Amino acid sequence: MRHFLMGASAIALLSGCSNERQTSAVETPIEPNLVESVETETQTETERLMAFFDQQFQRELAFSPQGQTFLGLIDNVDAYGRLDDPSYAAFEAGQERAQADLETLRTDFDFDALSPGAQVSYRFAEFVLTNRLEQGEFWDHNYIFTQFFGPHSNIPSMIIGYHRVANADQADAYVRRLENLGPVMQTFVTQADERAQQGVLPPGFAYPTIINTSRGMITGAPFDDSGTDSPLWADFNGKLEDLDLSDEDMADLQDRARTALLESVGPAYRNLIATMENHAEIAEQIEIDGVSRLPRGAAFYEARVQNYTTRDDMSAEQVHNTGLAEVDRIHGEMRDIMEQVEFDGTLQEFFEFTRTDSQFFYENTEEGRQRYLDEATAMLETITDTLPEYFGRLPQAELEVRAVEPYRIETATGAFYEPGPLDGSAPGAYYVNLAHMDELPVYQMETLAYHEGLPGHHMQSAIAQELDNVPMFQRVTWYSAYGEGWALYSENLGKDMGFFTDPYQDFGRLSYEVFRAARMVVDTGIHFYDWSEQDAIDYMLENTPMTEGDIRNEVRRYIVWPGQAMSYKVGMLTILELRQRAMDALGDGFDFGEFHDVVLSNGSVPLTLLSDLVDDYIADQIASTEQE
Repeated sequence: MRHFLMGASAIALLSGCSNERQTSAVETPIEPNLVESVETETQTETERLMAFFDQQFQRELAFSPQGQTFLGLIDNVDAYGRLDDPSYAAFEAGQERAQADLETLRTDFDFDALSPGAQVSYRFAEFVLTNRLEQGEFWDHNYIFTQFFGPHSNIPSMIIGYHRVANADQADAYVRRLENLGPVMQTFVTQADERAQQGVLPPGFAYPTIINTSRGMITGAPFDDSGTDSPLWADFNGKLEDLDLSDEDMADLQDRARTALLESVGPAYRNLIATMENHAEIAEQIEIDGVSRLPRGAAFYEARVQNYTTRDDMSAEQVHNTGLAEVDRIHGEMRDIMEQVEFDGTLQEFFEFTRTDSQFFYENTEEGRQRYLDEATAMLETITDTLPEYFGRLPQAELEVRAVEPYRIETATGAFYEPGPLDGSAPGAYYVNLAHMDELPVYQMETLAYHEGLPGHHMQSAIAQELDNVPMFQRVTWYSAYGEGWALYSENLGKDMGFFTDPYQDFGRLSYEVFRAARMVVDTGIHFYDWSEQDAIDYMLENTPMTEGDIRNEVRRYIVWPGQAMSYKVGMLTILELRQRAMDALGDGFDFGEFHDVVLSNGSVPLTLLSDLVDDYIADQIASTEQE
């Protein structure tokens, strides 16, 4: 849930490689002109391709007012007041455009005449479009509302977190989005109901959180006289405070917002709650937790595996077996830590010790929470000083460590990253969920900071946004295997950089790595081998030091988000394999900074393309050495 843009089909901005980031709307924009051939006598093939990509991106951006908001493009006042169209007709039209774009790409451009950089963009775009079409075959197999994501939480989060109000027009746009929210939510509810009738709905555990989150959105003023403000009402009024408006204009905006909340937002959420209560009863009949129970469940999961590995050589069985082998390997390194700290007992007893001993947790107080934030910030400041030794290009965007806000604390994961806007007007943010300090062991603080912040998600995302001379889609695309793989690789890189000197912090690094390896086993176990929820929980309790409450939440995440959990370790292992390939080939000529620049300088590429890029880098380095 870190990036609402990420997982999008880039060229077709928010059209959805990832079901968890579905967006919504009520007013469909007038369709822009289809991409026209851009050709002059003086244009090179590369210039023609870049013009084609630019037109594609601008066309698709016009269909996504929310995408424009996420990117910080807020000058179009009309679009700023709308939400994306969630209808099947809009989805189908987008798929048709993607098919046409793919055919144009393959028939109208001479790949061999492109510059090396343009060839990378071509191959990237080809993968994006192909993947979008393949994933779109299972549009009706995705869960719309879950305990972790869905328009009931994503849309308010977008409005609260990204809709800036610097003048009266932008305040008016905020109100119009509130007015649109009711019809948008009804479209999603109708779709969820249609899918539920076909058996496409999450298990029963998802519904209490969906319902509670929805109730939270319509609790407080102006919905009741509890003495508190509802999240959207509080946010709107808070953003109005900084505007220089007359009393009359201020009152008019507040009246319209109040009416929109009461007449659009409130009824929509009450209808959603009633529908989810009905779906909860249907879900009581579910006997298999994985997606194999869905109408085309086996094919759907196979498509998910391809989407979340971005490799054409990995099956669910291979992912499962790789995970088992990695769990065994990491357990060996954990036993080395046990020897360092002189723990006398089994590995499982050490897990229980680290789960429960009070020395590993800060107090569940405001002081304890602030201490965690301060120390995480200090760790990032320390590693920042060492980055130039391992990286050529460094991000320009700033980074902040923040606590997850109350309005989304129930649905948020333990930690996540959200990038700043493209214009650099706001920093990227590493968020920590401090709701339950007894589920946030401090020995994992260092590895979390490197994963979410530097050199992890912030470095990768910021550098991608700051790339020059690449098409815009390449700057904002996100594939989980690359992005999460890079972040997990960054945890391991912290060890190479000389950090994790405290054995318990190093155990924290290993605890997260074994956690990601176990995810490979559990995700495939649930969806390919038909493990039950309890089977998955038991495996993770036996093989990871995570707390039981955290494990239960995680397993339920894997159940409603098939395939995503495997992407972390698959990506990390691929990058490590590529680095070792470069080290073996280049010997003393290997340079961390050069290698990392190759990995980070083309955006969130599929792993198949990344492998080719590293091979090209190795060949170029060898050729350069032979010429000297």
